Amino acid sequence: MTHRHRFMIPLVAVSTLLPLAPALGQAPERVRVADDARSFVLEPSGKPFRPIGFNYDHDAPGRLIEDYWHDEWPMVEEDFEEMKDLGANVVRVHLQFGRFMDAPDAPNAAQLDRLGDLLDLAERVGLHLDLTGLGCYHKQDVPGWYDELSEADRWAAQANFWKAVAGLCAGRSVVFCYDLMNEPVVPGGRREPGDWLGPGFGDKHFVQFITLDPAGRPRPEVARGWIATLSEAIRAVDPDTLITVGLVPWSLDRPGLSSGFVPDAIADDLDFVAVHLYPESGKVDEAIETLRGFVVGKPVVIEETFPLKSGPEDFKEFLKDAEPIASGFIGFYWGTPPDELRPPETIGAALLLGWLDLFREHLAPLADGPEQTP
Repeated sequence: MTHRHRFMIPLVAVSTLLPLAPALGQAPERVRVADDARSFVLEPSGKPFRPIGFNYDHDAPGRLIEDYWHDEWPMVEEDFEEMKDLGANVVRVHLQFGRFMDAPDAPNAAQLDRLGDLLDLAERVGLHLDLTGLGCYHKQDVPGWYDELSEADRWAAQANFWKAVAGLCAGRSVVFCYDLMNEPVVPGGRREPGDWLGPGFGDKHFVQFITLDPAGRPRPEVARGWIATLSEAIRAVDPDTLITVGLVPWSLDRPGLSSGFVPDAIADDLDFVAVHLYPESGKVDEAIETLRGFVVGKPVVIEETFPLKSGPEDFKEFLKDAEPIASGFIGFYWGTPPDELRPPETIGAALLLGWLDLFREHLAPLADGPEQTP
């Protein structure tokens, strides 16, 4: 089959098959945290599960999934099959708040219906889903009324988003986890009214503020209150699915830049810790030290990684050194399989091809790999 994508390097910032791949139409086993509090298992079988897969955050031209999943559904189906063939057992999907909420208390039925189709597709193909919500990646798609809300009203609208999504997904074991938000931040000081987004990276905004004014509150306290508000909304309709939040690497309590989401201050309120980590050439040891900072008594998943800032050898070293520490790895896939990149005609194509080959060789086998070490 001729693929319909054209290649593009993204702006950002993996298994063999599931230990026993579900038969067609059969629901996969639910993922839970293992008794060692450092890894995951499938329930009820108790088989080890290591989430290995891809962020499916946009297509090759940079469109978000809600931009095309109504009119180009066969493309989504093909991409999921390709990710499975590459060895993934988890796909991380990013849901935009403005597409799912027509008003603070009014979910969009058509988007929820399409999300239901995505659950069915993942189940059929044999992939679990990391559902990351509240995205505001394209600023032009963020409703004006949303940015005008007070902190309390914005949190309430976000809770309504999650209640709608989790209500649809409740009882669906195909969902690996709910990631409350991609890279939330508690600002160190007061921000201008409506200024909820961090600096753009190209045409996308990946960092989002959960308050505009800490008003003297300790920043981790604000983070915990926000997590509690959204988790309570989810647990009201779904008592089982794992909950996490995607953290920037500068969430550690270190001098300088900090997100306020200090791992050891918020971990008790999450089922596992998710960190986004892009190692730099010549600084692999520094990246591993950062990763160890997120080990706070819960499984740690590297929810975003890619050789964006490092050469292939440094990135291989990073994966090797991180393997005993991380409970899972999630990279990126934008719809162009390796065979269509071979031979690479551009530097970008070579980078993508090298990444996908590395994924198949080094990451996909880890889903059934050796136990972690402390």
